[in-house]
Amino acid sequence: MNLPNKLTILRVIMIPFFLVFLMVPGLPGGKWTALVIFAAASLTDMLDGKIARKYNLITNFGKFMDPLADKLLVVSALVAFCGMGRIETWIVIVIIAREFIISGFRLVASDSGIVIAAGWWGKVKTAVQMVMIIVLIADLGGKIFGGIIEPVLIYASLVLTVVSLMDYLIKNRAVIKDM
Repeated sequence: MNLPNKLTILRVIMIPFFLVFLMVPGLPGGKWTALVIFAAASLTDMLDGKIARKYNLITNFGKFMDPLADKLLVVSALVAFCGMGRIETWIVIVIIAREFIISGFRLVASDSGIVIAAGWWGKVKTAVQMVMIIVLIADLGGKIFGGIIEPVLIYASLVLTVVSLMDYLIKNRAVIKDM
């Protein structure tokens, strides 16, 4: 197994530890440990892709597991925040629905031999989601900028989720016609 795939597996393994430190009350340094784990897991996402492309280590396992690991990490955090009352459930449902739609669309396209890469809007959406999650973990939103930063990041993530979905579907409408 190559290094990028090991980093992807590491990201998946980090998720339960992230959730324990985020959600179990009374753990020493809980939210800060959760923040470090989440940030490290997010960095492995960037790192595994760069290494895979630079050294031509792209595998079918990586093509499948890398986006799945990303979705598991983000969705785990968002569902945890729902349970903690930190984010509206309907927003998380919209974000998760987008991920299911894109994943299903990619799966159908791949059956036709078509590989659909992530677009610019999707990458921006992911970056904003990661920042939003880090800010929500740190729970400093009420102390910075009069409490406006958390809602701005949440709604920016929501808008970018919808925009990136529309961009994705519009750019790949030829694939949709062939379905």
